[in-house]
Amino acid sequence: MNENLLQIERLLADWYKTFGIDHVFYKINSIEKKTEDQVHQTSNNKETLNFSSIEELKQAVLNLNYPLKRTARNTVFSDGNPNSAVMIIGEAPGQEEDEQGKPFVGQSGKLLNNMLAAVGLKRSDVYISNILFWRPPGNRTPSAEEIAFCMPYVKLHIMLARPKVLLLLGGVAVKSILNTLEPISKLRGLKNTYMGIDTIATFHPAYLLRSPGQKAIAFRDFIALRKLLLRN
Repeated sequence: MNENLLQIERLLADWYKTFGIDHVFYKINSIEKKTEDQVHQTSNNKETLNFSSIEELKQAVLNLNYPLKRTARNTVFSDGNPNSAVMIIGEAPGQEEDEQGKPFVGQSGKLLNNMLAAVGLKRSDVYISNILFWRPPGNRTPSAEEIAFCMPYVKLHIMLARPKVLLLLGGVAVKSILNTLEPISKLRGLKNTYMGIDTIATFHPAYLLRSPGQKAIAFRDFIALRKLLLRN
């Protein structure tokens, strides 16, 4: 059994238990038990988190064996420039992302591209990923156990990308990365820090498509992102 992975999964189990994330996303009987099951599934794949490059991590994620993967068409790892100063992390792939194997395509992707362009950034100027690598059936909210399974890889992904600024899109990304129960409405636009990286959050583009009245607020968050980037 991979002792490094086991230790990380145990830490994640404690983390979720401490912050009550299991109650935020889904009601489950025991996050510890489910996390142990995830450790068993992952250790069966003989994966290791000792990767020295994003490409090595990507190949490992592509080779992961996890139930959520079996209901998805594609593993959605990332898009954009891995050397960018800006890394964007969303929630999970939707239907179009699942079909194309890229994060933030379709209408949500177009809106994200437009909001980036409004502050002088192109899609090729940023690096984009998600908390989950596979589409949850029916685009449902990711469960706590699914997030716990992916988070060690997400954390290493951020460490390898070494961005100067992190942009978190939506409540799932915010709660998973910042270890908080605060709603996105209270945290959006505020500067935080994750692993020493300046971090800012805003609404998910899919939410903005449903609530266009919030676009002006989100635009202010992108301006704040630009200001953070200029300071780094």
